[in-house]
Amino acid sequence: MTIQTRDDYIASLRKLNLNLWMFGKRIDNPVDHPILVPSMNAVAATYELALDPRHEDLMTAASHLTGKKINRFTHVFSSTEDLIKKVRRQRMLGQKTACCFQRCVGMDAINAVYSTSFEIDEKTGSSYHANFKKFLLRVQEENLVVDGAMTDPKGDRSLAPHQQKDPDLYLRVVERRPDGIVVRGAKAHQTGIVNSHEILVMPTIAMQEKDKDYAVSFAVPTDAPGIVMILGRQSCDTRKLEGGDIDTGNSRFGGHEALVVFDNVFVPQERIFMNGETDFVGMMVERFGGHHRPSYACKVGVGDVLIGATALSADYCGVAKASHVRDKLVEMTHLNETIYSSALACSMEGWRTPSGAYQIDQMLANVCKHNVTRFTYDIARLAEDIAGGLMVTLPSEQDFRHPEIGPYIDKYFQGVQNVATEARMRVLRLIENLTLGTGAVGYRTESMHGAGSPQAQRIVIARLANFDLKKRLAKEIAGIKD
Repeated sequence: MTIQTRDDYIASLRKLNLNLWMFGKRIDNPVDHPILVPSMNAVAATYELALDPRHEDLMTAASHLTGKKINRFTHVFSSTEDLIKKVRRQRMLGQKTACCFQRCVGMDAINAVYSTSFEIDEKTGSSYHANFKKFLLRVQEENLVVDGAMTDPKGDRSLAPHQQKDPDLYLRVVERRPDGIVVRGAKAHQTGIVNSHEILVMPTIAMQEKDKDYAVSFAVPTDAPGIVMILGRQSCDTRKLEGGDIDTGNSRFGGHEALVVFDNVFVPQERIFMNGETDFVGMMVERFGGHHRPSYACKVGVGDVLIGATALSADYCGVAKASHVRDKLVEMTHLNETIYSSALACSMEGWRTPSGAYQIDQMLANVCKHNVTRFTYDIARLAEDIAGGLMVTLPSEQDFRHPEIGPYIDKYFQGVQNVATEARMRVLRLIENLTLGTGAVGYRTESMHGAGSPQAQRIVIARLANFDLKKRLAKEIAGIKD
């Protein structure tokens, strides 16, 4: 059945039999768990907004495979216009949810595997691309959530996959059979895995011939036998268990991460998209990273919310007209728009791969993500500066609601007279959520490490900088002859 509405999506999750663990206990009903509901709501928003005529252009597209209307999170980028719309959609969704909405990794994985599998087939005569198109058709037809899985635990990072003392620290093929393969290992930091229907696996680093068993890409259902999910902790996560909606900061939406173990998982032949082709691993990794780095335009949308919350906190305590406060808000805006401009730029400079799918400009994509690793932290610092210490010393909602001590909080944390103390509490908790709480995973830490930590971008920037060309330009202007 095709998923169209929020209710359809939630019903589809109820049918999954996930092997999910949290706080030492197996979770039989993740759909209704208070810690997981906000992250489910964020994904549900990608279905709701696709049905909203105001956002239909950014949220839906015509499939290049069938011509049918599909959700853009299942779409193969077929033009620079598609790439630009992705960036604009990322910002809009960040504004609507103020969190990670979890479908981006799968979207970018779809595009990386689509173009790479095509080129593997061209060189080797394999059928990986046909396999992938069959998988993608089902994803598009049923409007499924795909979880892109790239990051391995990696163990001793000074060693290649085949050199690890424990060979399972990178996901690998442990058995090849006529009808498929058996894989073992793990993928870490899996964003939105509990809210996903399918896992699309890719290698995590470029590999040599001795790493052949690790050069594997495939798709399996999230409830396939042998898949074990262990939810990651987040700062302030148990606040969601307390009831109320102030202390969480963002009670409607959120995200989650998990360690996903593949304990001898069987993958049928028709779901394999790479199996030992080490010379194409670098291409797949680079194309995924290239797509995923400007996807962090979502942080611009979240930044819009954080800037708005910071401006409100200044209004509520009577400092909005102070020149240094206004200047800091301008600086936050400048940093936020700089991220957005580089995300748009790398999309406008996109190019067509042999498969027909479009790839972004790698240099500008890496500049975009490098900006994200810095500027979100500066924006968060300025938000904390303006919000003040009360953001982290505020009494709990239970205290505020208490008939005996609540009036003290209401009296002594009043700001400007025409604003209720509760409104001031709510905006401070939102700022706390985005800079220090569960929302900080999606805004700060994810900005640093998602799609590669800063050094990963610097390596690509150095490789593409073309210093020899720049030297020749300088020599021509200066009149220097070799």
